[in-house]
Amino acid sequence: MFKWPFQWREFIQQAWFIVGVTVVPTTLVAIPFGAVLSLQMGGLIRQLGAQSYIGATSVVAIVREASPIVSALLIAGAAGSAMCADIGARKIREEIDAMEVLGINPLHRLVVPRMLACAFIGLFLNGLVSVVGIVGGYVFNVMLQGGTPGAYLSSFSGMAQLPDLYQAEFKAFLFGLTAGLVAAYKGLNAKGGPKGVGDAVNQTVVITFMLLFLENFLVTVLYSQFFPAKGM
Repeated sequence: MFKWPFQWREFIQQAWFIVGVTVVPTTLVAIPFGAVLSLQMGGLIRQLGAQSYIGATSVVAIVREASPIVSALLIAGAAGSAMCADIGARKIREEIDAMEVLGINPLHRLVVPRMLACAFIGLFLNGLVSVVGIVGGYVFNVMLQGGTPGAYLSSFSGMAQLPDLYQAEFKAFLFGLTAGLVAAYKGLNAKGGPKGVGDAVNQTVVITFMLLFLENFLVTVLYSQFFPAKGM
């Protein structure tokens, strides 16, 4: 990763590719995600007589947990699978071997730019999901459930704290690195022709999803120990 020169052109091309295949699906997923959370949690909280805490659920559910997971799953499913297929096709066509013969390190040339592109775009997608999800939850709570804007915003600001955003951004960066690494590893080890590339793509998605949920659990446990929840 720290070998000079850094492949800036490859990094920018891959980042732009990830943006192109993930921004629209991420937005379309974030809108109903925030709406469903607002509707489900709003109904439950109304039964408990705590309507003023609906905004607080958006902090816990969307900012802390949902936004990094949604961002990472879309990066792994859309961008990671495409990266694995690209590198796997290069592998079975022996382009990787040709690069090594020419003295070009495929890890430095192909893997590092893709891995960092996944990580950095994950940061921006996480912010997009957070904003769209919270706005969607606000609109559905106020328009469909009869909630008041003041109660939503006051409970949101009462529960939110800046480390929540830091944790979400760290998760998104870590999940992006994981998606890029798994995609590159499975692509570089693809065998058996086109069928092997297809198998590597399927394995990439499954393995990445499993690792993401494991990492999410570990980071959440550590975060809850060092940054206790803020009281109302």
